[in-house]
Amino acid sequence: MTDHNHADDHGKLRDSLDTAKSAVNDAVETTRELAHQTAHAAETNPLAIVAGGIALGALVGAIVPRSAKEKELLAPVGKRLGATAVAAFAAARDSGKSELQNIGFTKGAAKDQVKTLFQNVAGAAATAGKAAASAGTQELRHADDQAAAQTSAA
Repeated sequence: MTDHNHADDHGKLRDSLDTAKSAVNDAVETTRELAHQTAHAAETNPLAIVAGGIALGALVGAIVPRSAKEKELLAPVGKRLGATAVAAFAAARDSGKSELQNIGFTKGAAKDQVKTLFQNVAGAAATAGKAAASAGTQELRHADDQAAAQTSAA
């Protein structure tokens, strides 16, 4: 009886080992496939990977609480980053304004251009309306003349 139980235990152990090997092989194959898909995605759309990394970092940063030491050490860095971002935005804004002024695009010039555009559009619409009315009037006269000719011929 002991030999029979021993053989059963050995068979169960072998089956468990085979199942574990199969699971490991499946996991390795799945990991390889995911790595291949990730590499392909990174090659075809690297910005999506960067955006995903940033989103993941923000999520982890939001979930994991900061310690007092982290706050103490990172507060000056955050302040410097904020000040740098504000300065960069101001420099970009000033540079953009300067470039627009150099090409003659000021607020007043933009208003004048918009005013001229609206005047031209209004003028074009008025001209089109007059042309349509004139064509309609001529068509009515022509139809009246044809009707009068048919009446006198009858």
